[in-house]
Parts: sequence; C-alpha cells; structure tokens
Amino acid sequence: MGATKSDEFSVKENKVANIAKALGHPARVAILTLLAKRSACVCGDIVEELPLSQSTVSQHLKELKEAGLIQGEIDGAKVCYCIDPKAWQAAQAVINEMFDSYKAGSNCC
Repeated sequence: MGATKSDEFSVKENKVANIAKALGHPARVAILTLLAKRSACVCGDIVEELPLSQSTVSQHLKELKEAGLIQGEIDGAKVCYCIDPKAWQAAQAVINEMFDSYKAGSNCC
C-alpha cells in the first residue's frame, strides 16, 4: 500500500496491518515460534531449523525486525535474535483489541 493511501487510515489500523504483513509468510511465523521458545537465537541456528537458505532467512529476519517484533545484537561475526518483549506485548494487544471488537451472535449473512 502506498504511503498516500496508508495515511488515510488510523495509526492503530496501520499497526495491525504491519503486524499482519510480518506474520503473512509461514517462514516468519516459524521464526517467531522458534524465537518464542528460546530466550535468544543465533541466525545460524534458525537456518538449521528451516528448509531455507541463509540469505532467505536473513531477509525474513529483516522483515520481522523492521516490523519491530524481534531485536538483534551483533555478537562477533554472528547476529543473535530474540523476541522484543515490549513490541510482542503491544502487537498482542492491538490484535486482541481488533478480535475482541467482534460481537458474537450478530445477524449477519
């Protein structure tokens, strides 16, 4: 979505869309699941867990980092990645708020 169009939506709607985009690929979901199970993870370990090349995993890690869901620290020649706890909770809150807004039992098609 172009910048001019996303400006027409609320900050909250854009946050949910950015999170949904980050979650929109099974590799990124797998990476987040892996990181959620560990307190930290070296990129090489992630590559060993997924059926993807190093460069593809790096691209997915970049997307997740840009979405703010993970953080990374340089440790010598390696980069260690982990869940960003504050961003994780904020993402959970905005998504839960969207799902909680549904009123069950409404007359719909």
